[in-house]
Amino acid sequence: MNKPSGAECNIDCDYCFYLHKTDLLKHDEHARMSDSQLEQHIRQYIEAQTGEQVVFSWQGGEPTLMGLPFYERVVELQAKYAKPGQRIENDLQTNGIALDDEWVAFLKKHGFHVGLSIDGPRELHDYYRKTRNGKPTFDYVLSAAKKLAKAEVPFAALCVVNRQNAKQPEAVYRFLTEELGTWRIQFNPAVEPRTFKQSAPGKMDFSSAPVQDSERAKPGHPLSVVTDWSVDPDDYGRFLSVVWDEWLKKDFGRIHVNLFETAIAQAAGLPAQTCTQAEFCGKGLAVEHDGEVYSCDHFVYPEYRLGNIAETHLGDMAFSVVQEKFGMDKRDTLPQQCRECDYLQLCWGECPKNRLIKTRDGETQLNYLCSGLYRFYEHIGPDVIRILKHLGHLPK
Repeated sequence: MNKPSGAECNIDCDYCFYLHKTDLLKHDEHARMSDSQLEQHIRQYIEAQTGEQVVFSWQGGEPTLMGLPFYERVVELQAKYAKPGQRIENDLQTNGIALDDEWVAFLKKHGFHVGLSIDGPRELHDYYRKTRNGKPTFDYVLSAAKKLAKAEVPFAALCVVNRQNAKQPEAVYRFLTEELGTWRIQFNPAVEPRTFKQSAPGKMDFSSAPVQDSERAKPGHPLSVVTDWSVDPDDYGRFLSVVWDEWLKKDFGRIHVNLFETAIAQAAGLPAQTCTQAEFCGKGLAVEHDGEVYSCDHFVYPEYRLGNIAETHLGDMAFSVVQEKFGMDKRDTLPQQCRECDYLQLCWGECPKNRLIKTRDGETQLNYLCSGLYRFYEHIGPDVIRILKHLGHLPK
């Protein structure tokens, strides 16, 4: 994931996990990736690829703050360094505010895959996603979605499932599928420990971690392990279960929901389609505007710095011993409760950044979302078996 404008953004979402990186990493407020750094990144990334498809992911902060000329240069450099027979693709994750007609025409011309951040209908979206002066952003995002749909630019809705919208799964899903105009949805749970602005994931004092199902293992408690806007784990499980029922009844085969598709694929014995549900992680390195490389988008902290592309080839950092251990630790540090779980092969402890609580037996590094994910997998189990039999696969 490339972050050419660093953590800078043109809005100020309450639950943003990245905006504080400017202070944490002591970046300039208006950080920008230089042309030389851009060329270095594109050349190294393409050199490190052995397959026919090379995908560049542009994220932030807000990546459109770089302006269109930057991405015109991106396409130019990709053409310069592409190997014979390689297919270069780009995806852009954006809040949509800057997407005018010129932007949309560019995205369509060059086949960019667009991810649009939106959390449901107006009142739910605007609850946490505000401008820097506290104004709502819903109308801006909906306008961008209409422009993309009119120009036939496919886009996915990235919905952050937080403490508020998790309580209204039907409203969120119906809005995304019936009003927004997309057939791809990505649900990301909002989970951050209270100390996320100071402390790196995995570096907390686990001795004081709360036990699963305790009040401190939920948002809202004065001594909760997570922020107030983090999703309640049980609400998250219910949210996914209710949306699954709606999806299965009306939209199976028509709407692509990331967590649903990967659950079916994994149950059939295929690889995970999302990093959070995979056995290992470590493939989602983050390249900052200054060429600094970190183990993951959610691990952009000094403790997880791998190096700089000006000094070390990106491919060498991706396959370094340090990064390999980071990826393997996802599986190797699982508590016994996870290893014995019926749904291990579908979950693998979810994202390591969310391992904030203790098991009922007192073992550390249990995922904060465990109870909700278990409820979801238990709920969909019979449906998944029927789907696999219908498709001619034996369930695993």
